[in-house]
Amino acid sequence: MNKSMFAVLLALAGIAGSGCAFAAGKPSVGVAEFKNESAAGWWRGGVGWELSGMLSNELSSSGDFRVVERSKLGNVLEEQNLAASGRVRSGTGAKMGKVTGADYLVFGTVTAYQENTASTGGGLSFRGISLGGKKSEAYIRIDVRVVNATTGEVDFSRAIEGRSSGGGLSVGVFRGGFGGDLAHEENTPAGKAIGAALVEITDYLDCVMVKRGSCESEFNAKEQKRREGDKKALKLD
Repeated sequence: MNKSMFAVLLALAGIAGSGCAFAAGKPSVGVAEFKNESAAGWWRGGVGWELSGMLSNELSSSGDFRVVERSKLGNVLEEQNLAASGRVRSGTGAKMGKVTGADYLVFGTVTAYQENTASTGGGLSFRGISLGGKKSEAYIRIDVRVVNATTGEVDFSRAIEGRSSGGGLSVGVFRGGFGGDLAHEENTPAGKAIGAALVEITDYLDCVMVKRGSCESEFNAKEQKRREGDKKALKLD
């Protein structure tokens, strides 16, 4: 083998090695069943696991995470009472991480949901029949916690908001689909707000767990804006 061929093989080996290292470095995450503390009328039946599956698909589609299947999480989450509390008992974190294969467990709780339909004063009128002239908006807040499966500590947490207005999403396009009890919500204001929130959660986790750096300032600014909005809503003196 001549020197030039040997150099090419070394270069290819280096590329392949770096690719394997990158793949191995992806955080392994499991998404627990979502909980609801809001008055959302669309919450019923298995919606909590449906939202878990939708976020899992979104994280997997990003290409930056390895997602643990729900079947590997269920029994362990119940044993640790994580499905209800989102907490890990002291001294059990390492065992849990080993059993589930997840480096991190993601918990989501819907803490607020609002939907409003208001008249815009527009619309069409033909022979006394009015069409349109209404605008629907929806808002959802999901509190997200990321538990380190080895230490049992909450490594990341953030309140994530999603909005729909005028038929559009407030953030990026949701790549997943709606099914089960949420199937009929896909094209409603509620569905669009849910999709927006799941995209925002994915972007947030991708930022703080994978990319890091300057992207975190964007989410910190959003959090500051949300807190200021909450203070105004409370009308504190």
